[in-house]
Amino acid sequence: MSTSKINIAIIGLGFGAEFIPIYQRHPNANMYAICQRNKESLNKTGDVFGIEKRYTDYDELLKDPNVDAVHINTPIPDHAAQSLKALRAGKHVACTVPMATTVEECEQIVQVVKETGLTYMMMETVVYAREFLFMKELYEKGELGKIQFLKASHQQDMDGWPNYWPGLPPMYYATHCVGPVLGLTRSEAEYVSCFGSGTIRKELQSFYNSPFAVESALIKFRNSDLSAYVYRSLFDTARQYRESFEVYGSKKSVEWPLIEGHPLVVHTAKRPEPEIPQEVETPDYAHLLPESIRRFTTGGVYDTDEHQHLSFTQGAGHGGSHPHLVHEFVSALVEKRSPFPNATQSANITCVGILAHESAMQGGKIIKLPDFTLSKI
Repeated sequence: MSTSKINIAIIGLGFGAEFIPIYQRHPNANMYAICQRNKESLNKTGDVFGIEKRYTDYDELLKDPNVDAVHINTPIPDHAAQSLKALRAGKHVACTVPMATTVEECEQIVQVVKETGLTYMMMETVVYAREFLFMKELYEKGELGKIQFLKASHQQDMDGWPNYWPGLPPMYYATHCVGPVLGLTRSEAEYVSCFGSGTIRKELQSFYNSPFAVESALIKFRNSDLSAYVYRSLFDTARQYRESFEVYGSKKSVEWPLIEGHPLVVHTAKRPEPEIPQEVETPDYAHLLPESIRRFTTGGVYDTDEHQHLSFTQGAGHGGSHPHLVHEFVSALVEKRSPFPNATQSANITCVGILAHESAMQGGKIIKLPDFTLSKI
């Protein structure tokens, strides 16, 4: 593998295309190849961004010895199989969330990473969003004091979405709310208990044999006095899209706004009651990035070719996390270190959601996280 430039191949060019200009401008990345089954769309994207190496067949791409790493942005059911194929072909892997859809698939990825010594990173957006980075900075500076409790949610109306989405159990894909509660203190979940609430329409229940409109889980942290509360809804629940994360400390607490786009609320202890809460606009944390990709944290639009009327919005969603994700992955490869979240951490985060749904189907039964998701410390 090149020591100065990592040859990146992006798989899946819907959401995945948003990462192309970031890799193209990262000082340690070479946006080498793209892959999509639809040849017309593949060529359109390749022409716009000036990428010569194009594949419609993922297996053929993996045979290319010049590919150092793949960034997978395909549908959820494909993540595990494609990650395993890439690792077994000698490629490092960055994969959009979730890591997999079964505990067994997560274990396979962790095992192959150990066998090959390759790098795996789950590209969880929330743990690199500006709001999370703000709370992380407060935590690392000691301004929050002792952390007492964490809470997160991910609510979305998925009615009308195609393919595998109809009736999807809420906790099947819970990384956006599990990731931040574990990620702030770099903790691991030891066990989880989850309850289902309400019911979705009968025609939706038939897809996964899951009746619940909402699933809410308590997560007990390993080797810690902390626990966290997370909840999700996808169907038949009136709520604006919301990915929220809240942390409660002895000195300060930070709460997500109830309406997306509003400022965070910081509560400071031992102030007169009216002065306890304060709305705070979070910075974009572009200073943490190489100068060449800082522009992508601000929600601007990258106009690829005004004559073709093609543009890719960067940073407007996911809290400006995309350039931070790219930088963490590429830097980890160049520096030969473990990224966050690595394979074991990604498995812990992903399996919390999978096992939470199993718990809900068993009336809230406590289920322990498997050993392969835990560090050896």
